[in-house]
Amino acid sequence: MRLAGADTERGRAVIAARGCGACHVIPGVRGATSWAGPPLTEWSRRGYLAGQHPNSPENLVAWLRDPQAMAPGSAMPNLGLTEAEARDAAAYLFTLGAGRLPEVPAGLPLGPKDAGPREEPRIRPRA
Repeated sequence: MRLAGADTERGRAVIAARGCGACHVIPGVRGATSWAGPPLTEWSRRGYLAGQHPNSPENLVAWLRDPQAMAPGSAMPNLGLTEAEARDAAAYLFTLGAGRLPEVPAGLPLGPKDAGPREEPRIRPRA
């Protein structure tokens, strides 16, 4: 997913400079290995942002600029990003998981009637 005028490498630099890795696991960003907040791996494959907003470039930019406006009480702080910084950071995050097949990882529950007729939930076998 592309954001007009945004640059993924500048986005990676913004993410590193603003210390996003102090709370998140972010692939490709040195030192971004904290589990205080949710991991941002496979970002482009996520359906929702903050559990309530569709994961779109516009919503992610708005979230990065003012998370409290979108989810009051969230632990995500306002980092004071400019519009350009937020667009660049969002562009980088949307590269994470892009182009990957939409597979369900091992260990996650199977959906109803997924891989068989049994009604009760089951766990996807590990390879």
